[in-house]
Amino acid sequence: MRVLRALTVAAATCVALGLSTTLAVADAAGGPPPGNGRGGDAAGGLPPGNGRGGNGYGGNGPSNVTVNPYSVHQGATMQVSAAGCGRGGTVWSHGNFPQTNLSAGSIGFATVRIFNHASPGNHTLSVKCHDNSLVATHRFTILRGNGAQGGIGGSIGPSTAETAIGAGLVGTAALGAGIHVMRRRRPAGATG
Repeated sequence: MRVLRALTVAAATCVALGLSTTLAVADAAGGPPPGNGRGGDAAGGLPPGNGRGGNGYGGNGPSNVTVNPYSVHQGATMQVSAAGCGRGGTVWSHGNFPQTNLSAGSIGFATVRIFNHASPGNHTLSVKCHDNSLVATHRFTILRGNGAQGGIGGSIGPSTAETAIGAGLVGTAALGAGIHVMRRRRPAGATG
């Protein structure tokens, strides 16, 4: 009986730890870390840097534009990333989603929401940096209809009623376990 209890506790601990750990996400950009933006030439009057650039001092326009997912349903969200916009920028696609700000940094990110009435098919989005007049484009596809609201959580939160029911079930289980333990106690003088 003790082995069964020990195995049950071990299994419950593994499940609790597995469900409570955070997911590790790899850096999608890869490559070397961003530099100080000063290049590597001290003879030009600037202090020497590591030659990687990347924080907005002398960016040369948007590059390496990516979208995730490439195919997106009407009304869904899509993440756009672009390198070369150290001071941020804007992303737009007329008739498909509103103009959205691109974050500052060596790689800027923006999350756009596709209009519910956007026309399905292949489309192009544009990215422009705040400190440069160059515009980069990238293709993406809009799918007809709404996508499924599934996945590993996060798409739809529990309602107040579901939360109350869950809390009640947990409380009932704890009370039942306590009563079971109290009834299974042996008298003080009993031997096993």
